[in-house]
Amino acid sequence: MNDVVIAYQGVEGAYSYLACKNAFPQSITIACDTFENAMKMVESGTAQLAMIPFENSTAGRVEEIYRLIPRMELHIVEEHFQPVRHCLLGIKGSSIEGIVSVASHPQALAQCHMNITKLGLKAEAKFDTAGSARELKTLNDPTRAAIASQIAAELYGLEILNDDFGDYRGNVTRFIVLDKNEHIPTYDVGKHYITSLVFQVRDIPAALYKALGGFATNGVNLIKLESYNQMGTLHVSHFYLDINGHPDEKALHLALEELRYFAKEIKILGIYEKHPYRSSMAEVF
Repeated sequence: MNDVVIAYQGVEGAYSYLACKNAFPQSITIACDTFENAMKMVESGTAQLAMIPFENSTAGRVEEIYRLIPRMELHIVEEHFQPVRHCLLGIKGSSIEGIVSVASHPQALAQCHMNITKLGLKAEAKFDTAGSARELKTLNDPTRAAIASQIAAELYGLEILNDDFGDYRGNVTRFIVLDKNEHIPTYDVGKHYITSLVFQVRDIPAALYKALGGFATNGVNLIKLESYNQMGTLHVSHFYLDINGHPDEKALHLALEELRYFAKEIKILGIYEKHPYRSSMAEVF
C-alpha cells in the first residue's frame, strides 16, 4: 500500500513510528499525542489507518486500548509484530554512573523494570519513548536518561549508554492496524485468519462457560481471551477474544452462533490474516 497516510501515537523515532515504516515503507505518517487522537484521525478521514500497540511480550496488554476500541467506529484490518530493542540514552558526555533518573513511556519502563531497579534509578513516565529522548536533548542534563530506540538516539543526538536495556531478549510488541472501512478478506483455505471481537455475557449462571462452550465443542482455538470493565462501573465485565479462524469456516460459524445465544452486545472488531511472525513463534502463539 503506497503513500498511505497512517496515524500513530508518539513522535518520530517512536516504536509506533518504526512499526508504521516497517509495515508500510512508503507511508506518510502523522504523529499524535494520544492513542485516541490517532484513532480520531482515521474516523475523521485525515488519516487512512492508525497503527496502535496492543500488547507486548514482556509488559502485557496496553490497557487503554481495550477501552478505546469498542467505542470507536474502526475496524482491525491487519496486525503487525514489531521487535523492540530498548536503549538507555543520555546526553553527549554523560555516563551510566552519573544517571539519577530515567524517563520513557510507561510500557517501556515496565519492559526495563529490572534493569532500572538494578541501577537504582528514579523512573519518570512520559507520553512517548522518542518524546522522552527529545525532551532529554532539550534539558541537556547529565543526571537524566531516557529509554528509547536507536533511531531516536540518532534523531536527537544522544549517547547510547546501553544498547540492550530491556529485561528480556526477544521483546516484541503486537500492533493492530485500524481502518474506518471494514475489509473482510474472502476465505481462502490455504490462508490463516484471526477473528477479533468483544462481547458481554448475559446475567445467567455460568454465562461465560456457556458462551465459550461452542468453541470447545466445535474444535475452534481461542488465541486470546481478556476481560475488562466498562468505564464507570465495576459491575459489568466485557470480554475481548482473538479467535483462530474465519467466520466462513463451518466450525467457527457454528461456534459464533452459540456465542450469540449466551452473550450480548457482540461486536466483530475485525477479520484479518495472521501475521507471518506467528508461524515463526508457533510455540508461543
